[in-house]
Amino acid sequence: MCWKYQTNMSNEYPKISVILPYYNSETTLKRAIESILSQSHTDFELILIDNNSTDNSLNIATSYANLDHRIILISEKQQGVMYASNKGWENSKGDYIARMDSDDWSHPHRLEMQKEFLDKNPTHGAVGTQVRHISHSEFTGGMARFVSWSNSLITDDQISNNRFVELPIVNPSAMWRRKVAHKFGMYLCGEFPEDYEMWLRWMEKKVKIAKINKILLDWYDSDTRISRNHSIYSDKSFYKIKTHYLARWLKENNPFHPDVAIWGASKISRRRAKLLEKYGIKISCYIDTKQNKRQLDKKVYFYKDIPSSKEIFVLTYIKQMDAREQTKDFLSKKGYKDGVSFLSVS
Repeated sequence: MCWKYQTNMSNEYPKISVILPYYNSETTLKRAIESILSQSHTDFELILIDNNSTDNSLNIATSYANLDHRIILISEKQQGVMYASNKGWENSKGDYIARMDSDDWSHPHRLEMQKEFLDKNPTHGAVGTQVRHISHSEFTGGMARFVSWSNSLITDDQISNNRFVELPIVNPSAMWRRKVAHKFGMYLCGEFPEDYEMWLRWMEKKVKIAKINKILLDWYDSDTRISRNHSIYSDKSFYKIKTHYLARWLKENNPFHPDVAIWGASKISRRRAKLLEKYGIKISCYIDTKQNKRQLDKKVYFYKDIPSSKEIFVLTYIKQMDAREQTKDFLSKKGYKDGVSFLSVS
């Protein structure tokens, strides 16, 4: 072990509270705990929340709690990472709240660098880090592409303008101010990914979020990860919650509200875009990269013939990452501005 047992406390209220929920994590929990105990910044409390584990996880957590006063061991009987994380939040004392998962590894300077960022940037409410994707299977290529995309989003503007594509912050890499969670709430229960909903809600409230331009978390992936197997993390659930917040964003920011132009005339893109109609958003036209190929109930523009940014607001429903970036480049050259006259949705 590369950390030393802590036996006294110089401050009754630590600067940072690390929330680490776990469930049947006996093979990885030691790694996660020791990565926090090995941090260069030592003024923290580590809150371990047992969520009905039936393996040796609780014994592992207890052994560490008996050796280091900074560890607080509690339990949450209602099953689910959302309930366990909120229980940790309710028992936390730090000015800054950091999340951690039981199968990941925080690099030694993670807490120090995130704390320094928030100390020096009082207008920001939260900060994430870049992460290293570690796969245990050949079937996790999609997650690797997501991590590459997420790691490219560093500034508040980049994160804000891409919030409706996918979750722009890897949740266990995040640290936020206590007052932000107190004011706007933590994870909510519903038929949606609880972490994505929380970040969308905070950004809607103008919480500024940035990312440390450095890999400070090893994010372990597997075929059994809950985000791969639970219905609240399905594409349907993601699009449902993102559409809810997107419609509200459009009402506030779209100069042509309620009309929008949809870049993406495929059946899948149209189906996803039509979710906006229940919120009163009107699809005025579609933009297609194939000329004269589709006859739809709305006008279809060949992409080279689109109107100017003074006439329409464009939502790009393009899943493929390279094509999405090419579309953004094209729109920018045509005088459109990201987050002002166009926005990426998928």
